[in-house]
Amino acid sequence: MVVEAQVQVHAGLEGVVVAQTRMSKVIGEEGRLIYAGYDIHDLAEHATFEEVAYMFWYCCLPNRRQLVSFEDSLRSRRNIPFHVMDLIRSAPTTQSHPMSVLRTAVSALALGDPGSNDISQASNLRRAADITAKIPTIVAAHDRNRKGLEVIGPREDLDHASNFLYMLHGRMPSEVESRALNLYLVLLADHEFNASTFSARVTASTQSDIFSAITSALGTLKGPAHGGAAEQTMLQILEIGDPDNVEAWYRAARAQGKRIYGMGHRVYKTQDPRAVHLQRATAQLAELGDPRWYQIALKLEQVAREDPYMIERKIYCNVDFYSAPLLYYLGIEPDLFTCIFAMARVVGWIGHLLEQYADNRLIRPRSEYVGPAELRWVPIDER
Repeated sequence: MVVEAQVQVHAGLEGVVVAQTRMSKVIGEEGRLIYAGYDIHDLAEHATFEEVAYMFWYCCLPNRRQLVSFEDSLRSRRNIPFHVMDLIRSAPTTQSHPMSVLRTAVSALALGDPGSNDISQASNLRRAADITAKIPTIVAAHDRNRKGLEVIGPREDLDHASNFLYMLHGRMPSEVESRALNLYLVLLADHEFNASTFSARVTASTQSDIFSAITSALGTLKGPAHGGAAEQTMLQILEIGDPDNVEAWYRAARAQGKRIYGMGHRVYKTQDPRAVHLQRATAQLAELGDPRWYQIALKLEQVAREDPYMIERKIYCNVDFYSAPLLYYLGIEPDLFTCIFAMARVVGWIGHLLEQYADNRLIRPRSEYVGPAELRWVPIDER
């Protein structure tokens, strides 16, 4: 009998480095996030989402001429084909989660693209712009359709964030609203080898097409342990209902062993650098609406930060914590939050896919077998 060497299993691939990337770097102990060499705090203050997308795909910040050309390309691609709109209209309005519709619609985009299997760099960049431009249109169209409202088409005179809010609500967003959503999109655009990015790269490593890879990423992002956490965070805030209820709610939740959504991160062992900017933007939006949701989040963070359990384990609020009230203040339903996450993260996914296609090796890890051995077949009448 062959005796195999003892193997070390890294559950969840924690701590395992599987590739190199120029996209982003998370320095968890310091609470730092870097996009392509730029500190996230610098980008949060100055960058537009379109600039970040260009930087990820072309490995540099655009000059003015390049940015205008890139923005024009995205804006011209926002309309979705008839067969995708028909799919959206045919989705059951009360049973279909928006992420299920988005995942299916993005996959369906390939049906109208006769060269969808072409994975050359030039072809992938064209499809990257196509997918990025159309995702907001898909999300807004589904949300209005399920509410029985007229679907509003995109405008080519608006930036990415403003156009989405216009299609969603049928009115021009305020400058504060557009700025808040642009900030969110910038901050959520990439985050190293997270689960959805990894699943996209696994798909691309088989030399499958970019539509399939993005569909894989969307399916992964949908999970509540990944992109779905912001939705759960907002439902948690709504359940608390009032700032005066926070302490009692928190004590009861901890006593029952309930998960506190929006708290903790696999990599960060200090405050998530993105949360600082999201908190500030949420505070600005709260001044224009019902301040309760921001006040609840703020007090919940304070209570959690005083909990010895949280202190000992270095558990801080993560990106979902203030993303939830920020998106809610923008008039976005909680079950739509993960779709907005996808609107942001798609440009990061694409940057990673361009890297994978350019220097590909099939991603094929091993597993340790722990099942029975040396069994013999038993006829069915003897079982």
